[in-house]
Amino acid sequence: MSSSSRITFSEDWVVVILGLGIIFLALYGVVIPNPTFSWESVDMLFSRVLSEYNFLAIGAQFLLVFSAALVGALLLGKPLKPLLIVFPSVFVITIFALILAGNSTIRDYNLEAVIFSLGIGLLISNVFKLPVWFKEALATEMYVKVGLVLLGTTVIFGDILKAGALGLVQALVVVVSVWYFAFWLCKKLKIDQEMSMMLSSAVSICGVSAAIATSGAIKGDPKKLSYVVSLVLITAIPMMIFMPYMAEWMGLSQEVTGAWLGGSIDTTGAVVASGSLVGEEALKISTIVKFSQNVLLGIAAFAISIYWTYSHSKSAEHAEKPTLKIIWERFPKFVIGFVFASVLFSFFISAEQVANVKDELKSIQGLWFALAFTSIGLETNFKDLFVHSNKKPLYAFLIAQGFNIVVTLIIALLLFN
Repeated sequence: MSSSSRITFSEDWVVVILGLGIIFLALYGVVIPNPTFSWESVDMLFSRVLSEYNFLAIGAQFLLVFSAALVGALLLGKPLKPLLIVFPSVFVITIFALILAGNSTIRDYNLEAVIFSLGIGLLISNVFKLPVWFKEALATEMYVKVGLVLLGTTVIFGDILKAGALGLVQALVVVVSVWYFAFWLCKKLKIDQEMSMMLSSAVSICGVSAAIATSGAIKGDPKKLSYVVSLVLITAIPMMIFMPYMAEWMGLSQEVTGAWLGGSIDTTGAVVASGSLVGEEALKISTIVKFSQNVLLGIAAFAISIYWTYSHSKSAEHAEKPTLKIIWERFPKFVIGFVFASVLFSFFISAEQVANVKDELKSIQGLWFALAFTSIGLETNFKDLFVHSNKKPLYAFLIAQGFNIVVTLIIALLLFN
């Protein structure tokens, strides 16, 4: 068959095929390995993380994601030869980042693997001049979107009820009010709409995952995504440490403190760490509230996709009328994979089977995100990442986060006091 007659797919449909393919492999009994990267001492590093068993698990994960990347390249009609060098290189760097992030001291500071994969990628790309063909073979958006389809398996609709009415009410009020305030603020500061969307979602919903999902929905610039993720991870650390002490100083109950922490701190790991500093009840409530916000991610991503597609069809060249056909053509199809996975795991897969594959799919989802951030680092210069010299996005994020803290405290006092 000639190359001109070869059937190719759009990237969004390819990620749906790959993401759902991985999910169905797991559901039909193909074991997706779940290696461990947690270690406390050098002895544990060698006996646990660098053990023969763990190496085999990492190797099996490599075969799975490498096969998916090759299938993706074939479906997209891209050359395979550069991928044979580039993908294993990205994978090795990513595994090194995951091992670094697995250290107990680093976990205590809630420094996630994506920040290490991004940092190492940036270091390599700025110290060494990578060839053009190497950078062209980096499929950053594809890795992000495959991870997002897999993320749908963690958004279980039934768990909304478990989160409790108060947690859900707080999550809804906080997400809507903080998102609109952040978006309004970005508009006032004349920050571009792409950055505004990612920043507003990150500060209001669930941090890194929300920023990644929004970036995928609007086909956002990876450099802007990196900037927002960096802001989320950096601000989570002081909030995680100081907010429990502020709650104690204000004399808040454990219930109110937990609701406050869960609603305002952007990363789940930091919420758990912060709630643990206060007590068992605070940890329980903070986890419920944060989980309620995480559940809203799927609804938010779908709504953002519809809005972005419609508004950009409306403002496209030649004043193109936003018909249903045009909206469908521009709509990010990976969202369909995300929603399908969520509905499948919520209503059609037994709780026992979900429990059997949950950890495996979460591990491989995290790996895809880490691969994406390694790729972003490898194709970016420091000057590109921190090009926002006017500091407006930084100011917008900090002001919106301050608003988030105050509004969440007020709602927590009203609902949980």
